[in-house]
Amino acid sequence: MAVIQVTGPGEWLGAEIRDSDAWRVRLDEQHRREVLDAVRAAEAAGTFPDPLPLPTLGPVLRRVREELVDGRGFVLVQGVPTDGMSERQYELAALGLAGHVGGIVPQGPERAPLMHVRDTGADPARARTKSYEHSGRLGYHSDPADVVALLCLRPAKSGGLSAVVSSVAVHNELVRTRPDLAELLYQPWWHDRRTGDGPGSFYPKPLCTPRPGGGVSISYGPDYLRSAQRGATVPRFTAAQEELMDLLDRLTNDPRFALTMDLRAGDLQFLNNHVVLHSRTAYEDHPEPERRRHLLRLWLTAGPPR
Repeated sequence: MAVIQVTGPGEWLGAEIRDSDAWRVRLDEQHRREVLDAVRAAEAAGTFPDPLPLPTLGPVLRRVREELVDGRGFVLVQGVPTDGMSERQYELAALGLAGHVGGIVPQGPERAPLMHVRDTGADPARARTKSYEHSGRLGYHSDPADVVALLCLRPAKSGGLSAVVSSVAVHNELVRTRPDLAELLYQPWWHDRRTGDGPGSFYPKPLCTPRPGGGVSISYGPDYLRSAQRGATVPRFTAAQEELMDLLDRLTNDPRFALTMDLRAGDLQFLNNHVVLHSRTAYEDHPEPERRRHLLRLWLTAGPPR
C-alpha cells in the first residue's frame, strides 16, 4: 500500500503558531454577561434550552465550529465566567456554549452529557482506570468523538499542562521519512475499552482512516493500545509496531510539532479529534478539595448543532 501525504489547514507546526493569537477567542464583558444571564434563567426555569440563547456570542461560537471543521482543528476560548458559580451553573454554561458548536454526545455507561475531570485517586497502572480519573501524564491521543471540549474551572497547584499536535503534520512527517512504517497506520491495531477483562473490552481498528476529499482521520492513544496487550486473545506488538509507536511518541513530543497551553479558570478548549492529538502533563494538586484541579469534558458531533 502506497501512503501519500495529505494537505489542508489541519497541518500546522506548533513552533510556527506558538506566538500567534489566531487560535484564541477572548470573550468580552457583553459575552460574559450574556452567558451568566442565560445560565441563571435556565436554572430558575428548571429547563435547559439546547443551546442556550446567546444572541451576540452564538455567532462567534459558530465561527469556532467552522475553524474546527475546516481550519486548523483547535480553538481556545478564554474568559468563560466561572467565579462564584455553583457546580450546576458550571455544567449549564459548558453545555450551553458547546451546544452552539456541535451536538452533545453522551459519555460513559451512564450516558452523561459531560464528565468531571479530576483526580479521584485511581491508580493509573490499573487496567480499568480511565485517563480522566488520575493525575498522571497522558500520552498524545484522540477521543472517540468528532470534537472534545474541556472547560477549566480550576487549574492544578502545578503541572497539568495541555498540549496539542497536528496529527496531519505527524502523519505527513512519517510518510516523508518512514514510508515503510507509515503503511502500518492503515492496518488494524488492537485498542482497549477498559471496561473489563473479557474479550468485549478489546477491538481492532486502524490508526488512520481515509476521509472524503482526500483527508485522513487519525485515531491514536498509546496508553490504551499498550493496555490492550493484557487481553488474552490480543496479538503481541510486532517489532515494526513497537518502532512506529516509539517514533510517534518522539514526533508528538517534538517542540517543532507540539503546542502547549496552561489552561486557566474560564478557558474552554475545543479540539477536532480527527486532525488533532492532545496530551496532559502530570500534575500536583492543592491539599484543599475546593482548590483541586477540576475540568469539565464534553464530546460533540461535528455536524450542525441541535
